[in-house]
Amino acid sequence: MNLSKKKTYDVVVIGSGAGGQAAALTAQENGNSVLMLEKGRHTGGSANYSEGLFAVGSYLQKEKGIHVSGTEVLKEEVEYSKYKADSRIWRKYVDASSENVMWLHNEGVQYEGVQAMGAGEATWHIYEGFGDGVIHKSLEPKFKKLGGELLTSTSAIDLKINIDNTKVITLRDEVSGKVEDITAKVVILAGGGYLNNSELMAKYTDYNLNRLIPVSSGKGTGDTLRLAWKVGARKYGLGMAMLFGGYLKDPDEPSFKMMGSQMNAAAGQQPLLWLNENGERFVDESVIYNFSMAGNALYTQNQVYSILDTGVIKKMTKDGNFMGLGIYVKRGQKMDKLQEEIDKAVADKKPFIFKANTIEELADKMNIPVENVTATIAKYNKDAKNGKDSLYGKDAKYMIPVEEGPYYGFKLNVGAFCTMGGLKVTTKKEVEDNNGKVIPGLYATGNDAAGLTGDTYGPNMPGTCAGYAFYSGRNAAQNAEKYLK
Repeated sequence: MNLSKKKTYDVVVIGSGAGGQAAALTAQENGNSVLMLEKGRHTGGSANYSEGLFAVGSYLQKEKGIHVSGTEVLKEEVEYSKYKADSRIWRKYVDASSENVMWLHNEGVQYEGVQAMGAGEATWHIYEGFGDGVIHKSLEPKFKKLGGELLTSTSAIDLKINIDNTKVITLRDEVSGKVEDITAKVVILAGGGYLNNSELMAKYTDYNLNRLIPVSSGKGTGDTLRLAWKVGARKYGLGMAMLFGGYLKDPDEPSFKMMGSQMNAAAGQQPLLWLNENGERFVDESVIYNFSMAGNALYTQNQVYSILDTGVIKKMTKDGNFMGLGIYVKRGQKMDKLQEEIDKAVADKKPFIFKANTIEELADKMNIPVENVTATIAKYNKDAKNGKDSLYGKDAKYMIPVEEGPYYGFKLNVGAFCTMGGLKVTTKKEVEDNNGKVIPGLYATGNDAAGLTGDTYGPNMPGTCAGYAFYSGRNAAQNAEKYLK
């Protein structure tokens, strides 16, 4: 019995996340024969956990009177990338973003509203049911209804291109191990990057992987990048991971479970007090409002601890937090479960948390110099009472004294959602070879396609990663249709 229903297709899409689903459905709506491949048992990948997508000029923004200039967005994002992002790609993305929101709406996606994140613009269109609902209630059912073919637990393990540009894809059933070849006129790569491939991360990034916590589906292993590189695609835009600040590592739970934890948001996402392994402050902690830069700041030290006293815990319980974590823990949300979560972590002897009745005892438990910690906190408390951060100029409203026990220290690692980049693409999402020439009929989407970022992600325009995945999937399929004709 064959793995696939046919031996040849117009379009084969490798990956079933946001980019893959958008590409497959668009190609199917265009009347092509389409096969979408997913190596895991479940579709959607890390897009299942996404909260919303970027757009300017959408119908939702117009309804709320929100105006954001597309050109100003482009300029800010390209400057933020130190001009490593491609302005042409950003221009086309921005110009198509409102239609992208409407396309999803027309496919059955419902939105909760539009909002900002951190200090950014209100470009984040939050969809109901997270990305899981977008994919499994709207896009994928429609793709199947229109006759699209989906294979799960099926990997693409090899790619060859014949002299007539026909693509030969070798499939492997991950259950039985059976292998077979199929052909296609077009291949669209939507593998979701390489965050979960430690070998590629070690080779192409500078991050200390012992401290990096991938918060993803676990399937971003660079498979589609390696397929493309094998057929001559240019390696490009590697080295970037979307960091998002401090994150707690619980060895007993999958990393994504911390996303909804009030304790995790309180420890890793607040503009309060951070100490390094020597008991020193090292940055204006309100950098957390730009989570990518916060990740970079944390990496300047060998280890970082977040310090919370009982006073600030009570304040966040009563008045709400300073900074949330996306819509998992919303900004300003009252932290009504915070003390309970902290108490449980202490009782369970979790390795990331330390509790003490005095600052000296806390420093000793964290194994950092007691005299440095006490001196740092004494100076911090003095600055807080004077209303001026004499070291790094942090806004006085975030200078909350640390003076009420019990005291808690949290060992912070650095969270990461995904990588972005790996393949050089045109504005039509065509993959380029090492000579800058297009590889006919080969396209890349989402996190596989370089051009949207530099060495960090620009969170001031929230939703750009998810939005780009949907947009680039559609864009690839639209241009593939022209190629097929």
